Amino acid sequence: MLRREARQRREYLYRKAQEEKLRTLQEKKEKIKKALDENCLIPTELRKEALVLQKALEFEDGGGEGVTTHVDDEYRWAGVEDPRIMVTTSRDPSSRLKMFAKEIKLIFPGAQRMNRGRHEMGALVRAYGLIISHLPFGPTAYFTLCNVVMRHDIPDIGTMSEAHPHLIFHNFTSRLGQRVTSILKYLFPVPKDDSKRVITFANQEDYISFRHHVYKKTDHRNVELTEVGPRFEMKLYMIKLGTLEQENTADVEWRWHPYTRTAKKQKFLSTE
Repeated sequence: MLRREARQRREYLYRKAQEEKLRTLQEKKEKIKKALDENCLIPTELRKEALVLQKALEFEDGGGEGVTTHVDDEYRWAGVEDPRIMVTTSRDPSSRLKMFAKEIKLIFPGAQRMNRGRHEMGALVRAYGLIISHLPFGPTAYFTLCNVVMRHDIPDIGTMSEAHPHLIFHNFTSRLGQRVTSILKYLFPVPKDDSKRVITFANQEDYISFRHHVYKKTDHRNVELTEVGPRFEMKLYMIKLGTLEQENTADVEWRWHPYTRTAKKQKFLSTE
């Protein structure tokens, strides 16, 4: 088992190492194709390679999605098998963090909660933070949390449905936004059509609002939403390509730099 996992990890790293070369080649071919289609001058930096790239274009099929990446492999079984979710905390969690972990467990159908004890893993939940790590190869996404309102804070809220929820993702239109959508979406199994449970991830200025509702039809045109909690805001600050066990060695796919001059003006999760 260990040898197989080591081999799979080596194969994964090799594929990832080849991607940049393939992506660069694909971008060059797209520039050549655009210049030919629009009858424009070929970019200066590509003129030496133009004939070779044009020849390569002749053998490409139309309708492709570009270079297939390790990102595609990460979720290749999505929708075929239900995800298996484990929820845990940092060591010596506060009573409020324990309650929050219980509520997070209820959000994900079939999730299991594990006490950290002496398990040697990177800290999964730090103060005001949430880390989502996809096994066995990653990615790992790091979020800060704010404005947390737990179910325990809401009186007479009732029980939570355990049906597989429908998911709504709003305003994740950039390439990074689509990446975050995949990281969050594949935590959930495929819902049934008649499920009355809805989970929303709404992006506004790179803050992701998490909301959890159930609904019922009041007539043939209207539905009534009931919020069942918890609710909180998430802000992505880093994505690493490995898992928590490779936290110190994994490549950083994306990192938020809040102190750069344009940080306040830029929107990363959307193109608007």
